[in-house]
Amino acid sequence: MLLVYPMKDSVEMTSAMEKHLFNLKFAAKELERNAKKCEKEEKVEKTKLKKAIQKNNLEGARIHAENSIRQKNQALNYLRMASRIDAVASRVQTAVTTKKVTTSMAGVVKAMDAAMKSMNLEKISGLMD
Repeated sequence: MLLVYPMKDSVEMTSAMEKHLFNLKFAAKELERNAKKCEKEEKVEKTKLKKAIQKNNLEGARIHAENSIRQKNQALNYLRMASRIDAVASRVQTAVTTKKVTTSMAGVVKAMDAAMKSMNLEKISGLMD
């Protein structure tokens, strides 16, 4: 499905992209925090597993082992998602930077065009420096 938005001016689009970039980075950090939390829970479940084995509680040990494995897989999934979101954030950052450079270059081209029309070589030389 293709979404069509009404054209906004360059400044609005850049600020919107920067807002999205911030949100993406924030989401990636949140996912990384969740991954650390799951890793911590995994360690807790492993210690419970060891205690259950020492007490010869095999059913309890099985439950704690399943919980530990689930937490480990969840942590890996969080890290995978954080990595993907970070990659998207990098692409958005590149787009924002490119947009800013393009805008700057447009201003320089206009100034050089005006200088070329006046054929003032000193002014052209000053613009190029």
